[in-house]
Amino acid sequence: MAVPSPGYSITLRVETAVGRTSTSDLVASAAATGAAITALDVVESTPHTVMIDVSADTRDVAHADEVAAALGALDGVEVHKVSDRTFLLHLGGKLESTPKVPLRNRDDLFRAYTPGVARVCMAIAENKADARRLTIKRNTVAVVTDGTAVLGLGDIGPEAAMPVMEGKAVLFKQFAGVDAWPVALDTKDTEEIISICKAIAPAYGGINLEDISAPRCFEIEARLREELDIPVFHDDQHGTGIVTLAALKNALKVVGRKLEDQRIVVSGVGAAGNAIIRLLQVAGAKNIIACGRNGAIGPNSTVDTEHKVWLQANTNPEGFEGTLKEAVAGSDVFIGVSAPNVLDGADIQAMNKDALVFAMANPDPEVDPAEALKYAAVVATGRSDYPNQINNVLAFPGIFRGLLDAEATDIDENIMVAAADAIASCIPEEELHPGYVVPSVFDPEVATKVAAAVAAVSS
Repeated sequence: MAVPSPGYSITLRVETAVGRTSTSDLVASAAATGAAITALDVVESTPHTVMIDVSADTRDVAHADEVAAALGALDGVEVHKVSDRTFLLHLGGKLESTPKVPLRNRDDLFRAYTPGVARVCMAIAENKADARRLTIKRNTVAVVTDGTAVLGLGDIGPEAAMPVMEGKAVLFKQFAGVDAWPVALDTKDTEEIISICKAIAPAYGGINLEDISAPRCFEIEARLREELDIPVFHDDQHGTGIVTLAALKNALKVVGRKLEDQRIVVSGVGAAGNAIIRLLQVAGAKNIIACGRNGAIGPNSTVDTEHKVWLQANTNPEGFEGTLKEAVAGSDVFIGVSAPNVLDGADIQAMNKDALVFAMANPDPEVDPAEALKYAAVVATGRSDYPNQINNVLAFPGIFRGLLDAEATDIDENIMVAAADAIASCIPEEELHPGYVVPSVFDPEVATKVAAAVAAVSS
C-alpha cells in the first residue's frame, strides 16, 4: 500500500554527456521504479557535460537507493550525490528566536533592558497578573514531551522527539501566530514531569502536552489542569478527538443520519481512543463499543487501568463481547486509532449500509482505504495522500489562539465541542460530499473560526 511520499523526497545530482542522455530518459528511468518526479533543474552546463538535479518522491530509503541505481545504470550518466530533502530541511532545527523590539541606540537599550526594565519587573512583582500583559506569557505555549510515544515510533527519547516538537511549534506560529517552544524532558517519572511543568508555568500562557505515553498522560494532564492557572491540553488525546468529531459530524450530514442513532466501534483504547469516546459522548453519541487488543471492553472484561475502568462503566450499552471484527459487523461507524491492517474489505462490507470508516493509524491505516471505499460511504484516514485527512493541525493552533486571547485558565469538553463545530463549519453544507468532509489544513479560515469559537466559550 506504500506510495511515494514527500517524507521520502530526494534530489539526485547527475552528470551526463551532452547529447548522450536526455532529461526524458532520466524521468523515464526514475518513473519506472515507481518514483514520482517533482522537479528537474539544470545546475551547470558546459560544452561537453550537463549537471542536472532530479527531485523525486519515493516510498522509503530502499526505494530511494533503487532510483539512484536506476539512473546510475543509464549509459553515460554518473550520479554524484543523493540528498534526502527531509533531512536537509531539519539541518540546524526549524526554529529561531527573533526580537520584537528594535535595539537601535542606547535609548532603546535602556528601556528594553537595564535600568528601565526594573520598573516593569517591580510592576509584575506587585501584580503577577500583569505578566500576561507585559511579557511573552500572553502569546507563548510550552510544547512538553518526554519522548515516550512519538508518532508511531514509540519510546525513542526526548532528543529524538525534538524534530516533532519543533514542527509543532512551527505549526502554532504558521497557522495561528502563537509562539511555542519545545520542552523535552529527560525523565519518565510522572511526579517529576508534573513538578517541572508547574515550575516553568510562569513563563507560559498554556501547556501543550505531546507524545507522552498512556496511561501516565492521563494523570499528568488531570493533575496539571487541577494545579495550574493556565490551560493544559494533551494534543494526542483531545486534538485527535476534536478533528474526529468535526469530520464525523460532516460525514453524518452526507449520509443523512444523526450521531445519537449510530452504533460506533472504536479500535484503540489508549490516549486518542479514550478522548474520542468521551468527546463523542459529550456531543450526543449513545452507543459506542471500545475495542482493545483482546476485543470489546464489556461487562466481563478484565481491565487494568483507570481509564479502561471508565470505559467499561460508560460504553458498550449492549454488553457486547467479542472480537473487533465481530463488533464491526452491523455497526454504522468505525473509528480506528490502533494498528495497521486489523480489518479488511469483507469486514467493511459487513457493516451497515452507508458505513463511515475513519482508519487513522499511521502510516498504515487499520484497513486499506481503497478496499474500504468499495463498501463505505465515507472513508477518512490520518494520511495526507488520501481525501479526508484527520489532522490535529486543524485543531490545536486555533484552540490555543482562542484560549490565549480569552486569557483562559482552563479548557473543558464544551470548549472542545465548540472547536469541532467550528472546524466542521468551514465546509458549507452544499459543498459536502464523501471525499470532502474535512477542511484543508491550509484553509486560513479554520484557525480563525476555531479561535473565535474557543474564545467565546472561554470568556
